[in-house]
Formats: sequence, structure tokens, C-alpha cells
Amino acid sequence: MRTILFILQKEFLQIFRNRMMLPIIFGVPVIQLLILAYAATFDLKNIRAFVTDLDQSSSSRELIGKFKGSPFFTITGYSFTVDEGFQAIEKGKADVIIQIPADFENDLVNEKKAAVGLIADAINGSTASLVNAYTTAIIRDYNINLVTKMIGRNVKMPIQVQYSYWFNPELDYKTYMVPGILVLLVTLIGMFLSGMNVVREKEIGTIEQINVTPIKKYQFIAGKLIPFWIIALFELAFGLVVAKIFFNIPIVGSVGLIFGVAAVYMIAVLGLGLIISTMSDTMQQSMFVSWFFMVIFILMSGLFTTVDSMPQWAQTINHINPVAYFIKIIRMIMLKGSGFSDIFNPFMALVAYSFIALSIAVWRYRKVA
Repeated sequence: MRTILFILQKEFLQIFRNRMMLPIIFGVPVIQLLILAYAATFDLKNIRAFVTDLDQSSSSRELIGKFKGSPFFTITGYSFTVDEGFQAIEKGKADVIIQIPADFENDLVNEKKAAVGLIADAINGSTASLVNAYTTAIIRDYNINLVTKMIGRNVKMPIQVQYSYWFNPELDYKTYMVPGILVLLVTLIGMFLSGMNVVREKEIGTIEQINVTPIKKYQFIAGKLIPFWIIALFELAFGLVVAKIFFNIPIVGSVGLIFGVAAVYMIAVLGLGLIISTMSDTMQQSMFVSWFFMVIFILMSGLFTTVDSMPQWAQTINHINPVAYFIKIIRMIMLKGSGFSDIFNPFMALVAYSFIALSIAVWRYRKVA
């Protein structure tokens, strides 16, 4: 134990002597959290609509007014031809064309029905679906008001739906994203720093000096892992405070349970980083390999898209993705208040992952003088 303490002292001295390391460890995660929490969102708050009003009637103007009054829509242009709307979409200046045909008001009065054309830019399929849903909702509201005016009394719908949203009543996307971003930040810090740790000793030539000492392999690995394990948990604590102060993210469940799971998770991540470090010859090589795994882990973690929506083969591969497990766990604890029994299966997967990663890291480090 005394030997490990000496190694820990050496590691902390190296970390705090490096002036570039401190901003990376403590400054970058906070900046990334504040930026990504606002930028990483699928909410549509500025849908650019191009209007083609061929009717120029009071009814068509009333419909257009509905879109103007919506906080989600911005009217970017008007024309009397659909071709100009197509040009706006092709130039990236519009997301949807609202086409109001001629005789729109006349058809409403005489035929009791009328058509409205919607043409959406569907390069991004999910965005197009949301644009269509928002647009259709406004037209539906206009339609209900129109029927009310024609009949002269309030229209009672045969089925009335009342919504109750659990765990995120305001439907704020930041509430969903921030816990996942916290996982991303501690993972980046843990994997990159541990991934450069042993290989740094190789580059500066001190690994040979360590190898001739009576330090055992497990002591060396523990001394390399524990400092970044402590730093990562501190980063998580600091991130939770920032999330609560700046974004008012609720922590419904146990904070102790979050840190208990995080402690196991960071052993898995740091173990994986140490494996990469022991296999690499240069810090540059270690960074490239770490980034390769991180990109795959992040994109398949469920941070941006749900794992259930992925193909079956991707869901199978995701069983070896520790990031996916922790993102699922931290969201369940923070937003749902889940207990240990609720997260037992993904937690045990992290325990197994940690044991395997740490065992391989100790095995891969060859203590050769």
C-alpha cells in the first residue's frame, strides 16, 4: 500500500506541474457542458417557412397569421409561384413551403372543404417529420376555429386527450441531454488521459527506470489509474453542480448511487485507456486509437438517438459499449429516481466490463528491465 501511495504522489505531482493539463482537466469539460447542453438538441425552434398564397383572401391571410404567431415558425419569403419556393429550399433558405391554392376561401364557403399544400425539405428525415407535425398541428388548430365559426358554437371533439408527461413535464430537451453529456465529458477525460499515461513514460524514457524497481505490476497500474479515477469523480461532481445551477436539471434519485455506479464505470473506462496506452508506442498513436473507440462508443451510446431504434446487429454490438450502460443508468437515476434494483442488470455489466478491462491492462503491461 505504501508503494502505491508513493506512485500516487508522483502522478499527482506530474499532473499539477503540467500547466496545459490543468485547463484540459478542469476548464474544458465545463465549457463543453455549457455549449453542448444548448447546441446538442433536436428541438425545432426556428422553422423557416416559404408561403405561396395564390388566393390572397382574408381566410388565407388568417391561416398565414397562425404561422406568424407561432414561436417555432419564421416566414422567410412570399411568392405567387411554387418554383420560387423550390429555389428557396434548394438554397437552404426554407424548410417548408406552405402552398395556399387559388379559390381557397371560395372552396371553404361553398364546398365546406379546401386543400393546403405542404412541401418539406426531407434531406434530414427526422427534422422533416417534426416540421410536418408542427405544421399540421397549426393547420388543425385553424381548422377547429374555422368549424367553430361556421357552426356558431364551440365544437366538442368526440375524444378528448389530456397529456401528462412524467419525469420531464416541460419537455425540455436539455433535461434529457445534460445527464448524457456529463457521461461523455468524464469518459473523454478518463480515456484520453489514461490512454496517454503509460505511453508518456515510454516517450520520456522513464519507463525503464520504473521497470528496474521492485514495483509490482498491479501496484504500477493502480498508481496510474487511481489519480484519474479521483479526478473523473470530481469532474462528475462539479458537472452535477453546474447542471443544477445553470440548467436546473433535477436529481430525483440517490446522489450516492450515481457516484457508486460512476466509480465502477470509471474503472472500466480507465482500464480501457490503460490497455490502449500499454499497446501504443507514442502518445499520438494512443490518441488516435482512443478517438477511434470514443467515436463509436458515443454514436452508439444512445446519447443522440435511442438504442432501440438501431438495427439489431448494432444493438448486439452495443453490449460491449460501457458508455451506453452508464448513460442509461444516470438518466434513470437522475430523472426517474430509479433504485439499485432497477439498474441491477446494466450495473453488473459495468462490473464485468471493469474486471475484464483492468485484468487485461495488468496483463498487457510487461515489466521488462
